[in-house]
Amino acid sequence: MNLRHRLGRGNGPSAAPAAPLLAVRPSEAEPDRYQIIKKQLHRELISKLDLALLEGLDEAQRRGQVEQLARRLLVEAEIRLTRGDEERLITELLHDTFDLGPITPLLLDEEISDILVNTHRQVYVERLGRLEITSVSFRDEAHLRHIIDRIISRVGRRIDESTPVVDARLPDGSRVNAIIPPAAIDGPILSIRRFRRRALSIDDLLGLDSISREIAQMVTGACRARLNILITGGTGSGKTTFLNIMSRYIPNEERIVTIEDSAELQMQQPHVVRLETRPPNIEGKGQITQRDLVKNALRMRPDRIVVGEVRGDEVLDMLQAMNTGHDGSMTTIHSNGPRDALHRIENLVLMAGHTLPDKAIREQIVSALDLMVHVSRLSDGTRRVLSVQELLGMEGAVVTMQEIFRFVQTGLDEEGKVMGHFEATGIVPKCAERIRLAGIALPNDIFERGRRS
Repeated sequence: MNLRHRLGRGNGPSAAPAAPLLAVRPSEAEPDRYQIIKKQLHRELISKLDLALLEGLDEAQRRGQVEQLARRLLVEAEIRLTRGDEERLITELLHDTFDLGPITPLLLDEEISDILVNTHRQVYVERLGRLEITSVSFRDEAHLRHIIDRIISRVGRRIDESTPVVDARLPDGSRVNAIIPPAAIDGPILSIRRFRRRALSIDDLLGLDSISREIAQMVTGACRARLNILITGGTGSGKTTFLNIMSRYIPNEERIVTIEDSAELQMQQPHVVRLETRPPNIEGKGQITQRDLVKNALRMRPDRIVVGEVRGDEVLDMLQAMNTGHDGSMTTIHSNGPRDALHRIENLVLMAGHTLPDKAIREQIVSALDLMVHVSRLSDGTRRVLSVQELLGMEGAVVTMQEIFRFVQTGLDEEGKVMGHFEATGIVPKCAERIRLAGIALPNDIFERGRRS
């Protein structure tokens, strides 16, 4: 039975009158009928594709062949659409055949940083720091599962009832998390964290008012002078972005080893070794953890080790690496503030089963870290550096720190935008001398108390 009969558009005596299937835009009146047409046309398209012929063609030629066949099927089925609906249908069919279905246009939008698919019925995005719902949806649960399987299979993973949760990444570096029933009660869930194709620079942060010029001079100088830096902040606060920007100030002649759960860092240097964790296979074997990679990195003669994020028992190995000649190493950690980050590091060490006294753990932290930079996403969606603090040492069993710069929020304007300013606390950090000895000149007045920008 051909597509015309499947859609109830035959030419026999019992055929329905020849009226357009979509007299108005499908989004306004007949989304169900539009989806039925799209689904059945897609089935007919797949059944008639000559896969052997497509294998010998490049991407553009394959798309051209599929588009030509889809238009022919529309004519043969006598499906009458407006010009706009026809082009939309063809585009969506191409996305379903070659790309990631209805979310493909969202992946092309540079302003979108997160795509959140809450079952096949609902898709949210984060645009410029704010969540908003979209008109995008999948045909049904099977359609969403098909797209999830396509993403997962590209990276050699599988997702099923025995392994219902998977982390992966797209070819452009975007991070993907998928979870399906029975772990997801209402249906498959897909979350995509996107990263810019063009890496941001410190000038971009200055233009966005995410950082002051004085803070920029301080932290870039600290990076070049091989200080160990910990970047803290909550989910979506810009920790990885800031780490990427800082990494630009590592000299080209240094050997850098990066360690990540999912490769996101965009190092600009020529001598970079990228390592990535691996989950266990279906038999529960073959897992490679961040701790394994940190240990292995120490045998690879690194000048600096950059860990995308510490979140488990690799934290102690990272601290020890910073304490044993790998100055200039950097990492990030989830926390609500610098002091909270210290408590979290301590808890991670204890949760890993290490039976070290609290004071010994804190001494390791103080010895390893020089600077902490706390970033946050504010209520208006903007991301800012809220605090830059230097670790000094121990007073009894307490880690002592001093704040060098901070962001002071003064209120909200009529449009809900956060108002405030960056200021120096008036404290000249001890590491300023170390930065000077590295041949990096910091202006004398950037640490003046109350200096605003």
